[in-house]
Amino acid sequence: MARPIKFRRVEFFPEDNYFIPWGKPKCEIEEIILKVEELEAMRLKDIEDLKQEECAEKMQISRPTFQNIIDSARKKIATALTEGKAIKISGGNYTTKLCKFKCIKCGTVYEINYEQDRIACPNCGSGKVMCSKKEQFCKNWCKGNNRNINTL
Repeated sequence: MARPIKFRRVEFFPEDNYFIPWGKPKCEIEEIILKVEELEAMRLKDIEDLKQEECAEKMQISRPTFQNIIDSARKKIATALTEGKAIKISGGNYTTKLCKFKCIKCGTVYEINYEQDRIACPNCGSGKVMCSKKEQFCKNWCKGNNRNINTL
């Protein structure tokens, strides 16, 4: 039995997730799906200029896995550019640093970067908040329990 795929840490999501060659109708073009983690790998390596080891560390994956992801991404981009195909950024096996919280006092739901931000409600300032997202990364960090900022 194959090992399950680990979630890859992603910090960037593009506002635009569909790219099409100029002058071609969408209905006549074949599209290539670029996974979110493939875009992240290219961003870290090619734009942030990080070393492969640093990229893999940021994405919380092994160096060989990072290499496989970036190779796949670059092949897809090259194919789309040379063959006039559309690029759709969608799907994959990824997670983020964001976690959704709900204030018990006022009911506000908000997202924070759980590695850096304070958990207090941005609306009323209360520390009585609970995790409202059931993602794997969130379960590992806060285990879905009520959190009080004073105890962190």
